[in-house]
Amino acid sequence: MNEKSASVIESLRACIDPAQVLTNPEDLVPYNADWRGRYQGNALAAVRPASVAEVAAVVRVAALAGIAIVPQGGNTSLCGGAVPSEDHSQIVVSLSRMRRVRAIDGENATMTVEAGLTLADAQKAARDAGFLFPLSLASEGTCQVGGNLSTNAGGTAVLRYGNMREQVLGLEVVLPDGEIWDGLRGLRKDNTGYDLKQLFIGAEGTLGIITAAVLKLQPLPRSSATALLAIADPAAAVRLLQRLREAFGDRLTGFEVMARICLDFVVRNMPGTQDPLPGHAWYALVQIDDSAAGADLQSLLEGLLGTALEEGLVVDATIAQSDTQAKNLWALRENVSEAQRPEGYSIKHDISLPVSSIPQFIERAEPALAAALPGVRFVTFGHFGDGNLHYNLSEPEHATPEQRASFKAGTAAANHIVHDLTAGYGGSISAEHGLGRLKRDEIKRYKSELELGLMRRIKAAFDPQQIMNPGKVL
Repeated sequence: MNEKSASVIESLRACIDPAQVLTNPEDLVPYNADWRGRYQGNALAAVRPASVAEVAAVVRVAALAGIAIVPQGGNTSLCGGAVPSEDHSQIVVSLSRMRRVRAIDGENATMTVEAGLTLADAQKAARDAGFLFPLSLASEGTCQVGGNLSTNAGGTAVLRYGNMREQVLGLEVVLPDGEIWDGLRGLRKDNTGYDLKQLFIGAEGTLGIITAAVLKLQPLPRSSATALLAIADPAAAVRLLQRLREAFGDRLTGFEVMARICLDFVVRNMPGTQDPLPGHAWYALVQIDDSAAGADLQSLLEGLLGTALEEGLVVDATIAQSDTQAKNLWALRENVSEAQRPEGYSIKHDISLPVSSIPQFIERAEPALAAALPGVRFVTFGHFGDGNLHYNLSEPEHATPEQRASFKAGTAAANHIVHDLTAGYGGSISAEHGLGRLKRDEIKRYKSELELGLMRRIKAAFDPQQIMNPGKVL
């Protein structure tokens, strides 16, 4: 450690609890790698402040020394957005100790929480107060509200409630010079100039560190119906989605679609999982909710599915008869990513498309990718209702070392095939995971120089020293 680095560490230990400034290599292991194991960094230190004042003090030390900062929440990023560089020069600022629920305003239907609160704990706090916080992700037990905000997380209920951007009324942010912006306003209307909070949502920590947020709360669902449906193909899914929207309107909370291989992976790799509808090519998972008690959603859904079965729109169906059965059906979808890990190397894509274009995209992408990656397995699933497709490619089954090496070598070519097709349909190469390091260079192919230039100007205005999460997004 050089003299400058040693001085920075000493200053950090002077402004927060010295025990929360971690420098030992073994202590830094959890902060240096991403969840997928794709990116490995080497931080100078990991700092764990317990308040916004301590975050501000840490940032002031870093800004004075010109040391880069990597904000980190639950470290569940799929794009390397929260991993430090390898050169032992950056400080990880972990928000994990900032996990208080500061306030719940039931009459305003809001709660103010700190950025280190896990999503599951935020959901529980809302539920305990008689409300719903609707963001739901497979990683909700680990991911944190600050990370959800920084990536504008989506999840399984976007169809009804929107992305994280739609769940937020106000933010508290520590800026790159250590100043604190207090924008914790619980207002649904505030037309007093630029909506600054929106700049920080989805910015992946490149403009400042989100330390707290005012979140919208929704009425708790008091009636619900969940069904797993076997369908012929993605084109049938588009028609079925339209039928469900016509019948249920905004009571349609979730519409997820999965290829057969997704269930194969879950049943094979997640112990205790059962397959309720074996032998079909595609599946849709549907959830209908109503805040009114006594709404007979199950009978309404059964009636619609009866007609859909007669018309061939649905091939087979099972409707959950209890909360436990509903949770088991959702587990099939939520465990897909985890179940894919034992299947070897994968090339993941988080894209969004107009819903109407998804069938054509899949029809065109598969032959092109099969030619480029012999033996590729298409692990296709996603939040079909809002056009978000997780278009993942797994290495050949029982791949030899040579096959695995060849598959990995084809990553860039596969990305170009998928992303070029996506752009051709007016889609986005990142729907909800962000850009991070993974897509930082790839985005240059699809955004105009004008758009990228505007983003750089915003970055320069907020962070002239370029110390906030450098090397990510831009």
